[in-house]
Amino acid sequence: MSRRIAIVLFNLGGPDGPDAVRPFLFNLFNDPAIIGLPGILRTAVAKLISSRREESAKANYALMGGGSPLLPETRKQAAALEAVLKTRAPEDEVRCFIAMRYWHPMTDETATDVAAWAPDEIVLLPLYPQFSTTTTGSSAKAWRETYRGPGKVRTICCYPVERGLVEAHARLIRDSWRAAGHTGPVRLLFSAHGLPEKVVKQGDPYQAQIEATCGAVAAELGDGWDWKVCYQSRVGPMKWIGPSTDDEIRSAAAEGLALIVTPIAFVSEHVETLVELDHEYGELAREAGCPAYVRVPALSLAGTFIEGLAGLVLSSLDRLGTAPAAGYACSGFGKCPRTELAA
Repeated sequence: MSRRIAIVLFNLGGPDGPDAVRPFLFNLFNDPAIIGLPGILRTAVAKLISSRREESAKANYALMGGGSPLLPETRKQAAALEAVLKTRAPEDEVRCFIAMRYWHPMTDETATDVAAWAPDEIVLLPLYPQFSTTTTGSSAKAWRETYRGPGKVRTICCYPVERGLVEAHARLIRDSWRAAGHTGPVRLLFSAHGLPEKVVKQGDPYQAQIEATCGAVAAELGDGWDWKVCYQSRVGPMKWIGPSTDDEIRSAAAEGLALIVTPIAFVSEHVETLVELDHEYGELAREAGCPAYVRVPALSLAGTFIEGLAGLVLSSLDRLGTAPAAGYACSGFGKCPRTELAA
């Protein structure tokens, strides 16, 4: 029997133009998952931070044409996923919806659209492969608070070692290094967005899942790769998880190593890849004397990645509730996906 299946793709979102930069930043820092202060204090802090960072953020987005490419990238991924599922589940009517956390289309807008479509089944699929309370946890909470329509709901909370994801990363790394044509010694840096250390100490599994992804990709690449995990995008005075990407760039340069850097937690190009990795860290590598600096593209429309997402959707339809990808178990964390999203 034909089913109407709504797939809701969670992602961060980004400003679509200069005028959206400040409200986007306010929405980000006003999220209690990001700044855990009481409401009135958090709002005041969010207004202050968004005001102070507006001009520097606008300068970064200007390097990308004035706005974030994240929504157009996600729309392409949604269309590609629909196309694969049309082939793999031809009896069903499948439609992908996009729910951005901090800029349009935001969760409440998407929830209204999904309810109007009246699906039989709903699959919540974060485009964050590794779970964190600050990303998937926040997006799923916002969905629960806003969706009032029909449909049986299940959440795919994480898929850090999903086979298609791992294969896509490994292929892009190999292809990028081959295209660079550099033959000297090289270090591979898996660069992920960082988190304050206190978030991890409170039981967030993000760092462990990042390391699981990196280990799986390194195993897929095989022997002979010198690799390290590092973290970028630190903000504020708090201690963040490390080592930092900039420190690892300097370390590699001091050892006379070329660098190939891959965004291991970002599946689409956006400010952290196109500005931070390409411009800021690229310049740092050159100034530090790295023989070569190669940046691997984000997964985007990589075939095995999209096929992997389709497999995650189809395998989730025989259950309800929250669960990671089949074959991955997350335990020993107080903020593990099943616990956090059930709250």
